Amino acid sequence: MIGMQNSKSAFWFRRDLRLQDNIGLFHALKAEVPVVPVFIFDQEILEDLPKQDNRVCFIHQQILAIQKSLEAMGSSLVVRYGKVQDIWPKLVQEYSIQTVYTNHDYEPSAIQRDLVIQDLLTHHGCGFHTFRDQVIFEKDELLTGGGKPYSVFTPYSRKWKASLTQDRIHSVDTAAFSPYFFASPPLPIPSLASMGFQESEATFPPSSPNHEIIRHYEQKRNFPSLPGTSRLGIHLRFGTISIRQLVRIAIQLNETYLNELIWREFYMQILFNFPHVTEGPFRPQYAHIPWRNEEEEFEKWCHGQTGYPLVDAGMRELNATGFMHNRVRMVTASFLTKHLLIDWQWGEAYFAEKLLDFELASNNGGWQWAAGCGTDAAPYFRVFNPTSQMKKFDPDLRYVMKWVPEFGTPVYPKPIVEHKFARERCLRTYKEALDSIKA
Repeated sequence: MIGMQNSKSAFWFRRDLRLQDNIGLFHALKAEVPVVPVFIFDQEILEDLPKQDNRVCFIHQQILAIQKSLEAMGSSLVVRYGKVQDIWPKLVQEYSIQTVYTNHDYEPSAIQRDLVIQDLLTHHGCGFHTFRDQVIFEKDELLTGGGKPYSVFTPYSRKWKASLTQDRIHSVDTAAFSPYFFASPPLPIPSLASMGFQESEATFPPSSPNHEIIRHYEQKRNFPSLPGTSRLGIHLRFGTISIRQLVRIAIQLNETYLNELIWREFYMQILFNFPHVTEGPFRPQYAHIPWRNEEEEFEKWCHGQTGYPLVDAGMRELNATGFMHNRVRMVTASFLTKHLLIDWQWGEAYFAEKLLDFELASNNGGWQWAAGCGTDAAPYFRVFNPTSQMKKFDPDLRYVMKWVPEFGTPVYPKPIVEHKFARERCLRTYKEALDSIKA
């Protein structure tokens, strides 16, 4: 058992890389025991990533920024690289930590990790407290009249808005308790190179919400050549912006944008309440779709060589920047799953590797929506026409020509498949697979 003399608490940063309006950090500091701020570069996660990963560079930049702020307060981050289950016992002993505070994570692997860490800390006489921070409503806080988790967005969003109170979106003043950060000279932070990663030249969007973009969101959001989306996905993913701040802005400025934030929470509660979605379709009958899974066609999709300009532009933008416009995400995902009949999980994994703002719940939910196997009520016959989508949302080809400059020349490939044929093949394949289950 850890003695109380000189004991400290720790706050474990994870998907909440900010000092202000951080619920778990606020509760740690408010307890008026010196708080050791901790970040762990988790080796078990990092070893599966490419050595040039802009997301790791982004995290590293945020850690350096937090360190700079803590230095100004006479404190320091304690940053480690390794396996979390090996690092925590050492930290508990080294800093006489009696309680670890952190914020909830809703992904199945994170939930399992936290159970392991909680048991480990308990064994060392250390408490473990977690808090809701990255969403407004979590887990099973919003239920249907029958007491079950929602599986349809519209009634979920109605319940979300009806249940919203000011205390849910009130920011906590972490700075008021900043004297309770433990006193320390600056401690060393592992370099990217020391963890096997390369520095990146990538530039990241600012974390400050652009009020004018949000104000006119529904007018411009579908046009990929316009600066019509907030580009805050990476900041929500890693918690460099507070969801409470963003919801307050959305309530003031634009309900369509607010609905997008609610979609994010809808998919998070789907992931928490129906964790089988990480292994297969939300609706099990769709596991019987006989995907073609032509690897050569998949490669052409990955590299933006399908002969459909809007699809190709989206994939090339993704490969070059780690970003893809949301309208184009829907078109590219629909094309892979419906036109080519390639398993949505192939596309989900590719986006997970490439997207700067990759977030498991939203990526999984979006791909299942596109493939027609998710929470949508009657979805499988929705097949986007990439040509008509281009004419509607990129009529002057500004977006397409930026990423596919050879479009309209002899070197641009012919379409990989004809739209009418692909659509009919898709509808027939889905219908036969679903009918065979009923028979």
